[in-house]
Amino acid sequence: MNEQDKKFMREAIALSRAGMERGDGGPFGCVIVKDGKVVGSGNNRVVSDKDPTAHAEVVAIRDACKNLSDFQLTDCTVYTSCEPCPMCLGALYWARPDRIVFAATREDAAEAGFDDQFIYEELPLPVEQRRFPMERQLREEAQKVFDAWAVMEAKVKY
Repeated sequence: MNEQDKKFMREAIALSRAGMERGDGGPFGCVIVKDGKVVGSGNNRVVSDKDPTAHAEVVAIRDACKNLSDFQLTDCTVYTSCEPCPMCLGALYWARPDRIVFAATREDAAEAGFDDQFIYEELPLPVEQRRFPMERQLREEAQKVFDAWAVMEAKVKY
């Protein structure tokens, strides 16, 4: 880890502590960097925002994308105080940063009471075996919208 990585990781860790001490939510922080400058940052805000998706990485992605006027994090590095959970990892894959650097592991988070192992175990299961009942309805109607998207010329591909 180079000095720049250490600097930005320490910023992410500081955000995790500050948010926790304010009562925003769990001890998680994230900064997103492009060309050596922070373009987005966030801490976990699940409690303060009353939003289960307001994890540090998601908050930072939203901030960075707004600041960059883009829906992708091209040429960016994400520094996060903990290994991203499945939701955040999915969001990061969609955002497409160049690199993700994390400090604590998901096992460290589990020891502190933030255990997302059940999600990792659910993902490979067939939908009918998952914890929440899931059923498919009106597929044909929804497929018509996908068909329209497929032939739409003015769409933005991502």
